[in-house]
Amino acid sequence: MDLKDATLMMLTESADHPAVASLAQTAYNRLVNEEPVDYRLLDELIGEASGKGVLRALHAKYGPAGHEAIISPILTEIGRQKPIRSRRYADAGPETDPETDSLLAGTWPPR
Repeated sequence: MDLKDATLMMLTESADHPAVASLAQTAYNRLVNEEPVDYRLLDELIGEASGKGVLRALHAKYGPAGHEAIISPILTEIGRQKPIRSRRYADAGPETDPETDSLLAGTWPPR
């Protein structure tokens, strides 16, 4: 299953959940028009589908293999586009000393 088919399945299966259906419709329309689909839209689609129970319903209706076939293209595209952020330095704060941190040190080995 490709990304376009996966978003169409999400659209079809989320008819009872307007927020999920709207996100799936937007993603599907962009793909049909050969426009790029930003990972944030797909991430929001998965988040809403999870919160509204759509993913659980897909699993119940199609089983593990069908569920995986539907959501894998979406998750793969999110993983391909989404920037990776390092938690180590984001959480380290100003106490990180470049002279003692081997990844930030200007010389090797660090002092």
